[in-house]
Amino acid sequence: MNTIYIPEGYKPVLDEYDTQRAIAYIKETFQEEFASALNLKRVSAPLFVTEESGLNDNLNGYERAVSFDVPAVGADAQVVHSLAKWKRLALKRYNFNVGGGLYTDMNAIRRDEDLDNVHSIYVDQWDWEKVITRENRNSEYLKLIVRAIVRAICDTNDRLHVRFPQLRVELDREVSFITSQALEDMYPDLKTGSQREKAYVKDHHTACIMQIGGALRSGKPHDGRAPDYDDWQLNCDIFFWDEVLGRALEISSMGIRVDEAALDYQLRVSGCDDRRALPFHKMLLAGDLPLTIGGGIGQSRLAMLMMGCAHIGEVQSSIWDHETVAACEAAGIRLL
Repeated sequence: MNTIYIPEGYKPVLDEYDTQRAIAYIKETFQEEFASALNLKRVSAPLFVTEESGLNDNLNGYERAVSFDVPAVGADAQVVHSLAKWKRLALKRYNFNVGGGLYTDMNAIRRDEDLDNVHSIYVDQWDWEKVITRENRNSEYLKLIVRAIVRAICDTNDRLHVRFPQLRVELDREVSFITSQALEDMYPDLKTGSQREKAYVKDHHTACIMQIGGALRSGKPHDGRAPDYDDWQLNCDIFFWDEVLGRALEISSMGIRVDEAALDYQLRVSGCDDRRALPFHKMLLAGDLPLTIGGGIGQSRLAMLMMGCAHIGEVQSSIWDHETVAACEAAGIRLL
């Protein structure tokens, strides 16, 4: 189902030309701040992988990948949903050491996405991955990395204000951490994870919700997670409060990745034991891949947040249903 929300009295802050300049500035500046904060090197990444490799992100398990045959190779390929698994394999192949990591531009097509102000079938994000030690596999290290990412975002926003002083979005540097179970306990009358996120982030402005994927005491997970990249006890989502839309805006999904034991457990409870036969999963279960932390940071979402935009289509070029196009045109929202 597609929905569109038009904030009352909304007008774009920047004209068409400055909008494009600001998008470019945000991307260039954040990459610089982010790579420095986490000691990451930029690498090239695939737009598609073979289906048989098991490297595509299965997301919540029901999204259909865009697939096509490659006659010259004799295999079927899939446009990536994300690079969650590919990055970990790349760290091994490129001989990255503990403390080092990579980031890349990830472009994806998520054909089954419901469309609204912050969701598009076109996904652009910075995918990143960093080699860690087994001793780093704990919640305190996860929080340390989250704080570094939030600082990089806020530093970028501060620099943006110098370049474009007409932009006035303020971001809170103080991160409030909470587990998905504590969040459910805090809001027993709210039935969905997104409702609880909105209530919490409205009060705390910058928040990190941890431990996403496994069933809560209610019997339902806070949100879906594939079983074969994040450790459900050591992952999180980072949110900022979006004043223009009056909602919690997820900027990053990330986490410490599964080790052998966590993968074995999560495949079993998810009913995904068939994946054990895939090349990537065989390597991981055998202990042949480095221990890592990683995630994705939405490029268009970050731009729309900092620029005070009402619709993600103002900062990226995608396709939209006729109702959305008509509503945006009537409200003066410029879709690229």
